[in-house]
Amino acid sequence: MSLRPFSWLSLLLLAACCSCQQTVVENEVESTNDVPVKYVQTPASIELPLGLEEFWVPSKNPMTEEKIALGKKLFFDKNLSLDKTVSCASCHDPDKHWSNGLRYGVGVEGREGTRNVPSLLNVGYFRQYFWDGRAPTLETQVLGPMRAENEMAMPSNVAILERLYEDSEYAELFGAAFENGITISNLADALASFERTILSGNAPYDRYMAGDKDAMSAAAIRGLDVFLNRGKCNGCHVPPMFIDHSYYNLGVGMDKENPDLGRYHVFKMNRTKGKFKTPTVRDIAGTAPYMHDGSYQTLEEVVQLYDDGGIRNRYLSAEVPRRIQLTEQEKKDLVTFLVEGLTSDKPDRP
Repeated sequence: MSLRPFSWLSLLLLAACCSCQQTVVENEVESTNDVPVKYVQTPASIELPLGLEEFWVPSKNPMTEEKIALGKKLFFDKNLSLDKTVSCASCHDPDKHWSNGLRYGVGVEGREGTRNVPSLLNVGYFRQYFWDGRAPTLETQVLGPMRAENEMAMPSNVAILERLYEDSEYAELFGAAFENGITISNLADALASFERTILSGNAPYDRYMAGDKDAMSAAAIRGLDVFLNRGKCNGCHVPPMFIDHSYYNLGVGMDKENPDLGRYHVFKMNRTKGKFKTPTVRDIAGTAPYMHDGSYQTLEEVVQLYDDGGIRNRYLSAEVPRRIQLTEQEKKDLVTFLVEGLTSDKPDRP
């Protein structure tokens, strides 16, 4: 049965407020607030690359092949932006390791954002989203860019729904993926399901750790030792995902007249000022520039920042080492490990 967008608009808005009822996948954790459940098995039959662990999906949104197919179309659809020139893939370009290669995001009419675009590689493993962690789930995050003024700039959820009805294929795809068809909530669930299939593993590091001692060069192996021991980089970039789900003030940008205070915008507590989420360093060689403000162009600059103990400011995180004092060879080896050891041979391109 086809729906007419305007005569059914009130029902669509009501449905957008509710999540489609789904069967909970196995091993649900008992808790409140819809704590995610561990990914065990889905009809999509996702094969995880070497080195990646099972990940978690919200109990209300188990992954299916139909949702993933719908989410892929939505992800690349420029019709879902105000002037029909920008899609999710405009900032998260698969040819640029799912980032955009620029200092900031660029939206409709060339509007520039204020933060660097994080890669979507292995985004299904994250626990909060955006640099400041203001979105608790991927389902809540994916709608943000559609409504953001400097990104896709859609004026309302109603406007997004109207755009969906302009493409007759969406009625079929939503119908196959969800019992209640086209809703904003279902759009978010489909996009999140697709993005969870963007995976990066099977890097030389993963093969090395699996027993192939020829998978990395001698310099990369030395760099791994620096990463784990002298540099203690694994304190925040915890293998195998190389994240820790935490937030730190490294001092980057804090010397500006009006610095981006990051996590403080979410919690309004002094101890959160200037703190930003730990990004993954998998495939980091392809995701320059670096830091939340894209102010570091090379990995050598990033390594030097840490070797210097960050940039001094009142709120500098205690976890940041105070001058590591690596040798020049150790710095080179560390960069070699990051570039050679953590670059996947072929990141999945769903």
